[in-house]
Parts: sequence; structure tokens; C-alpha cells
Amino acid sequence: MKLLQKILLILIMLSTIVVSQSAADTAAVLKILDSWNRGWAEKDVDLAIQAYSEDTDWTNAFGDRFQGKAALKKGLTFIFSLDFVMAGNSGGNEFSDVTFLAADVALIRSKLVRVGQLMSSGDKMPDRHINHLRVLHLRDGEWQIVSHMISQAHPKR
Repeated sequence: MKLLQKILLILIMLSTIVVSQSAADTAAVLKILDSWNRGWAEKDVDLAIQAYSEDTDWTNAFGDRFQGKAALKKGLTFIFSLDFVMAGNSGGNEFSDVTFLAADVALIRSKLVRVGQLMSSGDKMPDRHINHLRVLHLRDGEWQIVSHMISQAHPKR
């Protein structure tokens, strides 16, 4: 009976350690969204891509794909220079969740609504419901985005 109690106590202690680590990893992974969101809001490419791996793979809602951090920096520098793209606001309305596929692999799914963005003609776009799927890999103790795909949901008629 005492052996069973000891085993039960060890299992409870281990489950507490795993939950604590998971909570810490979840917080660390979600914090990565801050640099992207702040970088976008401030038109600061380096801030936006600071959590991306050197071999990242990024695709936006319009099908533009950049492979590698250097290509992503070049692409976002161009995108951030387009005033009609940068018009509007998506701050403060993001919902996200994290799923750990392994101890060193996480998925972040998030959704936001971008309000006030413009078309290249200068006309206001309808509110954009944008989904992000990011794959993160823990490398040398640091979570890095290795893949990021952006999609847009259109109203159903």
C-alpha cells in the first residue's frame, strides 16, 4: 500500500511539473505574437520578424510566399512601404490558441479583424477576417517561427 501511495505522489508531482512547464511554454509562445503585432503597427520589419527562424516559410492571404528570413525581410519591407496596405487597424482584437504537437513543436492559431484597410485605388476595404497559422520549433532554448500561413475568411452568402 505504501508503495502505491509513493507512486501516486510521484505521478502527482510529475503532472504538476508538466503543467507548469506547459504554462511557461504557452506564455513564451504567445509572447512571440507581440513582436509581430508591434512590428506591423510600427512598420518595423526587424521587430516583426525577430522571432522567425533563418529557414522560415511565410505565405500571406494573397499567396505571396517568402522562404527564409532574408526573403521575408525584403518582402515585408516592400509590403510595409505600401500605404494602402498599412492603413487601418487590427490591434486589440486578436484571439489565439496554442497546441503543442511535441515538447519542441507548437502551433499557434489566431484570428483578427483588420478594420479600415484600403485597396490600391484608395477605396476602403470591408473588414478583413484574417487567420494566422504559425508553426514554432524550440531551437537552442528559443521558440522560433518556422512556418506562417495567413488566410482570409470571406463572408458567406
